[in-house]
Amino acid sequence: MNKFDDRKKTFEKKFQIDEELKFKVEARSNKYLGQWASSKLGKLAEEEKKYIQEIVKADMEEAGKEDVFRKIKKDFQIASIAIEDSEIREQMEKALLRAKNDFE
Repeated sequence: MNKFDDRKKTFEKKFQIDEELKFKVEARSNKYLGQWASSKLGKLAEEEKKYIQEIVKADMEEAGKEDVFRKIKKDFQIASIAIEDSEIREQMEKALLRAKNDFE
């Protein structure tokens, strides 16, 4: 194998590891966000687990986090809980930072 092939394999392996880490961070972030939202919504332990799964599923609808934001906002509206968009987004950022710190 020549140096180019070695570099290519190294790059591909690094990309794979980075993508796996990104997935884990996003999943953990969704977990933390789901915990926060479910506590605000008054969900019990079993309901919280199910709600976190709903958050993870919602995150797979499209690229980015807007799908998760819309789900949480809608759930608060259905529950008649007044919450500012900025508070949801702030909690999303906190959950992401916390998740990133877990993997450092």
